[in-house]
Amino acid sequence: MYSYKKNLLPKNTIEFLIDIPKEEINSAYKKAFDSLKKDLVIPGFRKGTVPEKLAKQNIDKGRIYEKLINDLIPRIYNEIIKKENLNPISSPKIELKKAKENEDWQIKITLAQKPIVDLKNLKTIIHKIKAEQKKDEIWIPGKDQKEKESEEVKRQKLFNSILNALLKEINCEISDLLIEEELNYRLSSLLDEIKKIGLTVEAYLKSKNITIDQLKEQYRKEIQETYQLEFILSAIADKENITVDKEDLEKIFVNLSPEERKKAEANSYFYAAIIRKQKTIDFLINL
Repeated sequence: MYSYKKNLLPKNTIEFLIDIPKEEINSAYKKAFDSLKKDLVIPGFRKGTVPEKLAKQNIDKGRIYEKLINDLIPRIYNEIIKKENLNPISSPKIELKKAKENEDWQIKITLAQKPIVDLKNLKTIIHKIKAEQKKDEIWIPGKDQKEKESEEVKRQKLFNSILNALLKEINCEISDLLIEEELNYRLSSLLDEIKKIGLTVEAYLKSKNITIDQLKEQYRKEIQETYQLEFILSAIADKENITVDKEDLEKIFVNLSPEERKKAEANSYFYAAIIRKQKTIDFLINL
């Protein structure tokens, strides 16, 4: 039976070093082979009836090990996160540290947990922002009434100031694993878009007057701030017990056509997340 060690890394990231004895690997290998053998078809034999000796000659070892890895590692991973009571927020990073035939294996699995958000100074931060905005709104003699900012403009300024303050003042470290996953997704999407318009990556970067390293750094900063705000607002909503009920969703769905409503209801979680975020922002503005 496999064993593992858990290492706590910075930014609420966890690493597992898993040792799998060769006996367990050999057993998993046989299961993978038997599974592939059931689907094997060669001339003179029906599907699933190929003799074992002949099957070994016709099934590449690489396919067997691929099947073994695809079956064994997810099972071990799911067993560990269940045992450790973990809720990863990204796909795990899996590395085969040792994987030689007829020897013990060692696997490293790294996963990202929800970041820890420190909200102890939240009210102080918001009140400070509001006080600063009030100072800026002090009436200046001779100023035309038309020049006074509308409530909507003042609200937007307050909103922007609050978001900037949350990013600057609230401690919320995002796992590098999560950032790299999103970065790879963005770069892959960008590559697809570049190919569609018939450009090379070099030509695209030249047109933007930017290097690939600068582009990655720009993306990383955007991803970092986006995730920070998402998790900070979510933590505030949890702390203040901000919820979304059917009536909130109905206000969005009521004016939709039957077909649009059906699609929207199928994505209720998405709309609920948006409403909850807006309620959280309203809470901060009115704090």
